[in-house]
Amino acid sequence: MCSPIDPFTPALELAAAIRRKEVSPVEVADRCLERMDELDPRLNAFCHRADDDVRKAASAAADAVVRAASPDDLPPFHGVPLPVKDLVDVAGWPTTYGSAGAGQAPAVASDPVVQRLVDAGFVLLGKTTTSEFGTLPFTESEALGISRNPWDPERTPGGSSSGAGVAVAAGMAPIAHAEDGGGSIRVPASCNGLVGLKPTRGLVTNATVEVEGLATSGVLTRSVADSAAALDVLARHDPGAWWSPPTRHGSFATALESDPPAGLRIGALTDSPIDGIAVDPACAAAVDVALRALESAGHHIVDTRLPLPPAEELVAAFTTIWNIGGAGIELADPDGVEPHNRALREAARSIDSWAYAEGVRKTQHLSRRIVEAFVANFDLLITPTMACLPPPVGAWRAGTENNPLMALLNSYPMAVFTSVFNVTGQPAISLPLHHDDATGLPVGVQIVAAPWREDLLLQVSRTLELAHPWVDRRPPVG
Repeated sequence: MCSPIDPFTPALELAAAIRRKEVSPVEVADRCLERMDELDPRLNAFCHRADDDVRKAASAAADAVVRAASPDDLPPFHGVPLPVKDLVDVAGWPTTYGSAGAGQAPAVASDPVVQRLVDAGFVLLGKTTTSEFGTLPFTESEALGISRNPWDPERTPGGSSSGAGVAVAAGMAPIAHAEDGGGSIRVPASCNGLVGLKPTRGLVTNATVEVEGLATSGVLTRSVADSAAALDVLARHDPGAWWSPPTRHGSFATALESDPPAGLRIGALTDSPIDGIAVDPACAAAVDVALRALESAGHHIVDTRLPLPPAEELVAAFTTIWNIGGAGIELADPDGVEPHNRALREAARSIDSWAYAEGVRKTQHLSRRIVEAFVANFDLLITPTMACLPPPVGAWRAGTENNPLMALLNSYPMAVFTSVFNVTGQPAISLPLHHDDATGLPVGVQIVAAPWREDLLLQVSRTLELAHPWVDRRPPVG
């Protein structure tokens, strides 16, 4: 018998139902596990399942509901299942980084991000697929196989948080941990019709600073409210981190109770920051949808173009850092690393520490130029999340037999709008505002704010969510 729990219920609604004792954490977990049994053989979202651990944690959560003197004594996401991307450690579970070269030994301790999620009441649901070391915006690997898009299984769900996007979009999980170093939260959000927020650099801390702060943790969700409440969980002052801001006054969830300030300056960028990359008309149309809605809400659309440095400078600066993405990962079998990542490692090892430091310094100068121009001209910037619709499975392979780095070059249309803001460290969110009628695929729009203005980003996102609701859209598979 199928469970009466709607598998597409947002995380906050599930948490509220659990607190009201309308549903048990055990029932919710069982429903997710049923969906995984049913759908994951076709979609491949999960790379590590620990069903006994899930049921044990859900049972403990159910007992805590019974013991609680008041529902308010329970943490905000008590009993809600959440999978973790296989780039961060969960105590007792292996971390493979999506690589056949990694070992299978269980992690000794959980990453601080994972611990914050557990402290918030989440029941860890397993680990989700990722491209090897998170360097590509799709998962099609020898180690983990092919992750597929529930809107069209012949297409990619994006990445590198591929499994996270698939799990939420297909109703296998109400929310999922994800990470973003070049678009890896926002790209799968666009491909799968979800909400994906990349926080400001340093707002959410992991055990170490990854790729000079290009990367950060976050979540993929079905609603702006879930994203705001999850950011309240993740954005905690971390005194042990290399850098971490003080605890903020007021919550991101509370910010949604207020409208955004009137008369915001809204800019737009619809041409690719890299010459020669065409923008699909459906992706440009998503920007038009957002601009019309915000103009109708009383905001000002400004014609000023964001001045970006020459593309070759930006790409060179980004790749100098990106090449080290696999650094620090202990490999049981280095020969098991995929060809494009072996090439990245060789490129990283070909420069000395002096040249690397100069590259980092150059990146910081470029970032400053972009952010200063942004703040002078805009409150928010609207772009397509991707320059293309989700590509067919295997599209990235063209030319890789002669040059393994073609895997990255072929991926540029997926990340050309997102990666800029990993360099600048600005907060950016992808919203599923548009749908392509010809293919039936969701199309995301990216909204970017000044550093530390997640509150404004979320408020405007809520405005757009109300103007163009998406929560009831369901993919064909699932």
